[in-house]
Amino acid sequence: MYGDSATIRKILTEVGDTWAIVGLSSNQNRAAYGVAEVLQRFGKRVVPVHPKAETVHGETGYPSLDAIPFEVDVVDVFVNSELAGPVADEAAAIGAKAVWFQLGVVDEQAYERTRATGLDMVMDRCPAIEIRSL
Repeated sequence: MYGDSATIRKILTEVGDTWAIVGLSSNQNRAAYGVAEVLQRFGKRVVPVHPKAETVHGETGYPSLDAIPFEVDVVDVFVNSELAGPVADEAAAIGAKAVWFQLGVVDEQAYERTRATGLDMVMDRCPAIEIRSL
């Protein structure tokens, strides 16, 4: 398991409410769209990060994490496992406090690297599922 219940609770309730969601676009058929909607209902600000930089759920999108002109608390990653490690590294570089890899997104080396930098991290879990159980 890559994220104990204490870390999950901490990220969802204490770390902060600004979530950059990498892979979030206006495509309503994608899981990121629905997860972002749930997070918003629970008071989180969702920031779309996608090459198209689309506005989603009323929030301006950005093409990359380093293009976001304000502080990000959590980076939620909806990209393939092969691409997720560099996103975790970018999250650390921009000063995020936590990284969350979605269900099916697994990179054990990125997990170890990210935790070693002092960031909280959860991997292969869904915050929209976890937040409902708090």
